[in-house]
Amino acid sequence: MPRVSIVTISFNQGRFIERAIRSVLEQDYDDIEYIVVDPGSTDDSRDIIERYRSRISKTILEPDNGPANGLNKGFAAATGQIFGYINADDAYLPGAIGKAVTAFRSRPEADVIYGHSYIVNGVGQTVRRSRSAPFNLRRYAYGGVVVMQQSTFFSRKAFEKAGGFNENNRSSWDGELLVDMARCGCKFGMVDDYWSLFTIYPGSITAGVKHNQRFRDDHARMFRTITGRDYEQASRLKFLLARVEKWLRDPRGPIHRIEDKFFGTSHFSPTLPSL
Repeated sequence: MPRVSIVTISFNQGRFIERAIRSVLEQDYDDIEYIVVDPGSTDDSRDIIERYRSRISKTILEPDNGPANGLNKGFAAATGQIFGYINADDAYLPGAIGKAVTAFRSRPEADVIYGHSYIVNGVGQTVRRSRSAPFNLRRYAYGGVVVMQQSTFFSRKAFEKAGGFNENNRSSWDGELLVDMARCGCKFGMVDDYWSLFTIYPGSITAGVKHNQRFRDDHARMFRTITGRDYEQASRLKFLLARVEKWLRDPRGPIHRIEDKFFGTSHFSPTLPSL
């Protein structure tokens, strides 16, 4: 039974962090090493971490140079063979980690395994489903791939081969890690199952990051790395075709978006950890 090391990074996430911690501690997989990184929260996050400290494998409570640096610190302290990370405002669904381990066993060639997520709002209500897509560097560059970070697990070997997170990336360090893994020859495997909650709310990184210059710069740099050309040289048609290809490969994605928008989420009723 491989050890799974999970890292949670948190900064002033007292509103959510207990849900994240419990979603890890209450998994039904036996060998989980849980590492919590907090660079200096000033809300009640530290008190909540302390409440669970006896059940947390390691805590790193020291200043860092941003989320990617905090994650690198967490994984540098990890001893597992399989890695995963969940931000303090997100959460795993019951059984997620055990299902990921089972997927690695059934796909021994895979270095990265991932599933889908439920999008929830700031009070924990389900907003919609969000489906990952099969990973491909070309389609990723042109916006035709989504991989839900909260439902992603990877081998220690893949993480080390990719060199960890790029600490200069302050907007999409998770996506760049996947790009680096793919460029190193790592193999990806997608599982058609929902493993996590992804929280989007006013003030969250995801809610605002896509509209800032740093995000655009990071993605332009990754685009250049993958394709060898600048955004400005890319055909808009290729971006459109990549999205169409994504929909054709998994028609349930757009169908679910329509269902969730017009019929609500009661028709699939996931069991969600409470805030």
